[in-house]
Amino acid sequence: MKLDHIGIAVNSIAASRKFYEAGLKLHAFPEIEIVAGERVRVLKLDVEPGLHLELLEAMDDDSAIAKYIAKRGEGMHHVCYSVPDVRRATAELQALGFNPLWSEPHVGAGGCLVNFFHPKETFGVLTELSQPASRA
Repeated sequence: MKLDHIGIAVNSIAASRKFYEAGLKLHAFPEIEIVAGERVRVLKLDVEPGLHLELLEAMDDDSAIAKYIAKRGEGMHHVCYSVPDVRRATAELQALGFNPLWSEPHVGAGGCLVNFFHPKETFGVLTELSQPASRA
């Protein structure tokens, strides 16, 4: 298991990317990805090899990101760990008493299989487990 990315909820990718690209000198991936199932736009920014930030912009007012921003404002949304097998890692955490948001993983950004654990389960941090698309 390794740290994969930190998700940051933003009202506007266009408005926020200046800080990350010009200010912090992070290189953005060439395309903004649409994750239709979660109704979110995602811009990935390289921090170092194998680690990136994801700017998360809601596509509509009913998306989880829109609800998050309405309740808490823009800011850090989640921490993601890359795992070789998301189902196995989820089951291992369940065996320790931690319950995932979903009974089965969903397809996330980059075609990865993902599952989340609610902050109430993980000491205040929304935690994502992500299996690379090549292993999905």
